[in-house]
Amino acid sequence: MARAHRGVRMASAVLAAALGMTLAGCSSTGGKQAEEGSGDKSGGRSAAGTPEWTFAMVTHSGDGDTFWDIVKTGAEKAAAKDNIKFLYARHDEGQQQAELVQSMIDQKVDGLIVTLAKPQAMKDVVGKAVKAGIPVITVNSGSADSKKFGAITHIGQDETIAGEAVGEELNKRGRKKAICVLHEQGNVGHEERCDGARSTFDGTMENLYVEGTNMPEVQSAIEAELQSDQSVDTVLTLGAPFAATAVKAKESAGSKAEINTFDLNPAVLKGLEKKELGFAVDQQPYLQGYQAVDLLWLYRYNADVLGGGRPVLTGPQIIHREDAGKLKSYIERKTR
Repeated sequence: MARAHRGVRMASAVLAAALGMTLAGCSSTGGKQAEEGSGDKSGGRSAAGTPEWTFAMVTHSGDGDTFWDIVKTGAEKAAAKDNIKFLYARHDEGQQQAELVQSMIDQKVDGLIVTLAKPQAMKDVVGKAVKAGIPVITVNSGSADSKKFGAITHIGQDETIAGEAVGEELNKRGRKKAICVLHEQGNVGHEERCDGARSTFDGTMENLYVEGTNMPEVQSAIEAELQSDQSVDTVLTLGAPFAATAVKAKESAGSKAEINTFDLNPAVLKGLEKKELGFAVDQQPYLQGYQAVDLLWLYRYNADVLGGGRPVLTGPQIIHREDAGKLKSYIERKTR
């Protein structure tokens, strides 16, 4: 019964995401012009026909994280379309992220987009934004806390559901023993991914905690795990940059384990094509940024709220080798 309930929840949320894309595509400022980046301005002004509001996005991104570059690109595209002045800030430490959010509140922004990877560090400052009358949308991380903290909606991937999809995919592939590599300690979304995968996986899965800012250490930790236990037949990484590192660790360890990952980048695409990777889980980061800005604009313009109190899901989508070619041009232009 619980599994059926999750299926209904996922179906309704995916439908909501589809409706969100329809809203963006059918608005007077969407469609082909928004996608191609042409015609965003008319006579020096946005075609949105609304005042220039200021929206800020504050994420938990670290240095050099290409995933968040894609989220930002999507947000910037929607901002140009909607006549929005867009501000962006990020920090991978919860307290510093909260301080950045406070600085946006002090600037009296008209809308705020935040991630809740470390929700307890963000709880008070998000409450301050809501109390100040600033509409808040959460993206990517923190779907469980979004509504409690006062956000109008959450856009992203339900990490537990995504993990469950991974566990089911591993069952289809006949895997028996896996390690789930967590590269950012304290990130609740990462824990949810591994827990979700473990809940549906018929085999055994253990967590391996690594320091994600130190790739040589990541490689050594995975290599050591594979050398010490030759029965491990799967390594699951939680971010695209770590997939290639896991492949190197596998080769050094002389292991036959299959490497799978969350998220996409050019290296992951190449890994799928070369059969170095089994599959990837896409959560459409461009859509997370784009829809967050667009839905804030719709809320300011028309008091629209999407999701009906539930998260608007942008994933998961399991990407196999045969899917890689279809996504190549989008990944090359850095929108997938």
